[in-house]
Amino acid sequence: MSNMFEILDYNREFVNNKDYEQFLTNKFPDKKMVIFTCMDTRLVELLPRAMNLRNGDAKIIKNAGAIISQPFGSVVRSVLVALYELEANEVVVVGHYECGMTGLNSEQIINKAKNLGVEDVVLDTLTNSGIKLHDWLRGFNNVHEGVLNSVSILRNHPLLPPTIPIHGMIIHPETGALEWITDGYRYLQDKANAKLEAAASSEHSPSATR
Repeated sequence: MSNMFEILDYNREFVNNKDYEQFLTNKFPDKKMVIFTCMDTRLVELLPRAMNLRNGDAKIIKNAGAIISQPFGSVVRSVLVALYELEANEVVVVGHYECGMTGLNSEQIINKAKNLGVEDVVLDTLTNSGIKLHDWLRGFNNVHEGVLNSVSILRNHPLLPPTIPIHGMIIHPETGALEWITDGYRYLQDKANAKLEAAASSEHSPSATR
């Protein structure tokens, strides 16, 4: 039996037995959080349990590697919708060790695409249209780099509210152990302190007393 038939058979029983009732909630995240993480199969149940997240607690966005490849793509749009329309007020980027996007070989992916029937003329057309496939299919050197880059894009995004903490974490895909590698609360506090120091320095500068 194919996966889809099995899924539909199960779903009929799920609905008929009212198993859905334990998951009932609304569209607003109870913990006011947005989680952006990897689509890795090991994290499907592990990550929510390791972070003590129940159905309805958080908005969870996933892609390959928790990578934000450009600031005006679908990931950032989803984050902004969660913040402006769905009452979220905190973002956590969660990468993981043993990620398939570490050292991703774009040439190998392109060769596999050819082997599965994507013609050279299609690849040439994309390249001639200005699409840099090798850059687009690139991963990261290590998971720390990947998480920090995604966090940096969010923190510096012109449409992101300046008071929103953006955190970076790494989860172990076997144990669920979490590492907090960049603290969004401290980042905002340091930024506020730097602004106060700059203002105080400006007030006491020779040009300000003339």
